[in-house]
Amino acid sequence: MADGQLFNNILLGGRGGTDVDNLSNFMTNTLGVTPEEKQLSISGRNWGEVNLEGNMLTFLVGSKPAFEVSLADVSQTQLQGKNDVVLEFHVDDTTGANEKDSLMELSFHIPNSNTTFAGDEATPPAQIFREKIMSMADVGPSGAEAVALFEDIAILTPRGRYTIELHLSFLRLQGQANDFKIQYSSVVRLFVLPKSPHTLVVITLDPPIRKGQTFYPHIVLQFAMEELAECALSMNEELLNTKYKDKLEPSYKGLSHEVFTQILRGLSAAKVTQPGKFRSSQDGYAVRASLKAEDGILYPLEKSFFFLPKPPTLILHEEIEYLEFERHGTGGASSISSHYFDLIIRLKSEQEHQFRNIQRNEYHNLFNFISSKGLKIMNLGDAHGTSGVAAVLENSDDEAVDPHLERIKSAREGGAGEDSDEEDEDFIAEKDDAGSPTDDSEEEQSDASESEETKEKPAKKEVKKKEAPVAKATGTKRKKKDEEEDGGKKRKLKKKKKDPNAPKRAMPGFMFFSQIERENVKKSNPGIPFTEVAKALGERWKKMSAEEKEPYESRAKADQKRYKDAMAGYKSGPTNIIDSGNESDSE
Repeated sequence: MADGQLFNNILLGGRGGTDVDNLSNFMTNTLGVTPEEKQLSISGRNWGEVNLEGNMLTFLVGSKPAFEVSLADVSQTQLQGKNDVVLEFHVDDTTGANEKDSLMELSFHIPNSNTTFAGDEATPPAQIFREKIMSMADVGPSGAEAVALFEDIAILTPRGRYTIELHLSFLRLQGQANDFKIQYSSVVRLFVLPKSPHTLVVITLDPPIRKGQTFYPHIVLQFAMEELAECALSMNEELLNTKYKDKLEPSYKGLSHEVFTQILRGLSAAKVTQPGKFRSSQDGYAVRASLKAEDGILYPLEKSFFFLPKPPTLILHEEIEYLEFERHGTGGASSISSHYFDLIIRLKSEQEHQFRNIQRNEYHNLFNFISSKGLKIMNLGDAHGTSGVAAVLENSDDEAVDPHLERIKSAREGGAGEDSDEEDEDFIAEKDDAGSPTDDSEEEQSDASESEETKEKPAKKEVKKKEAPVAKATGTKRKKKDEEEDGGKKRKLKKKKKDPNAPKRAMPGFMFFSQIERENVKKSNPGIPFTEVAKALGERWKKMSAEEKEPYESRAKADQKRYKDAMAGYKSGPTNIIDSGNESDSE
């Protein structure tokens, strides 16, 4: 109240005709004031002048106001190019929660010839206008001192380097081109996840922040793992000892990510999630994977899966309908020696996330962790549960037996594998590969009838003479890298001796189907990549009925009988052992 008046100005809109006359007479007779009528511009023109007064922005067309907006509702400003300034508005419970439509964004074009916000070559008028808006809308540097300040912090999404101010009720991210003001009420959880040589701190928001047409529900900050920081809070003792008692300390010293997380947790009261019991084959907290052509890491947490850094994807266990393991080249010969597999997560909302290129030696760790959480694992795309996979894991060797191949056998033979230990040792992934996509081979899988000797000789030449083509050399390097990651286990297998006279292993029904239909797939899809042929055949095989599969399964059974008979004769006769050709005999 000033000079006995409650308000200096009252704006009433949306009235016309007799309503204006009746309202004017009421105010004159009752309040003793004569309302002033203000004409608005209704020409529809979008070229005019901007008047900034108080915390209001008024757009004038021909000296008449076209619209007004409150700068208190502006959440951030952006300078796009040299002449465009974009204002973005708060979207929360107080602005538009109960309205069908709300103002989200307003863009102004300020030409270099503008004289109201005159600038120079280094500072164009658009930048002067933005700085004026920032000072009035309080989206720039705050008048109130921040409780804590962290400078030059790397943020992966939205990408850039920002200065982070932690205030009593909000945090502010100030970048070179973007500014974000985030209320602590929007912070729902903090994640602290190691990613050597850094530590990722993820701030999960609801509602998310917005940059252009992109929404960011997760802010991913990156700290150096061993970086130290000191911070003394700018807060009076009374407030610290009352409202923030047992939540904040007067000062902090330690690792930078820990200092930041402790202060933000104390101010926002958000819970912090850290890695749980899962350990990878390298004793880490995550596994490497790809999502939507982006490489990253997948964290299996106690109540969720989190893929980082881009696109940051959080999947709660309670949202999952089932998970499925899928090997590369499903059903084809290349799947036997593939070094990678995919993890498909199907949500109850029918959305799917496919995490690709997970290393084969992570299979056991992921399977055991997922099983311990009681999550449903599909077996080859049907609902038969996990018994077939579990049986394979209990009796298999990571390097000598392919779990996916065994699942195919268990689905066909009722889950009972009849191959002996000697036969398992006879299979070595690197040598029996008929063209795995991970080995960059372009050989056809239909060449399965080629003898083992023919396949082994080129491999010997690659290692000894190093005269193989580039694609083969790449495959050799990948194998060597996988061997180093898996320890000495695989190198020991390569020393084992192999008899070229051993019978050819039996093929499943899918292999017979692939040999017949592969050319048809290629003719129907000219130019289809080699790796996509196996996928297409696998999809067709899954959709076939039992009657349609019967001819191929019959051939598979006959081939299985042939193999068993041949193995019986082979075991009863003398064996001829030859050197593997890779390393000297040490057994």
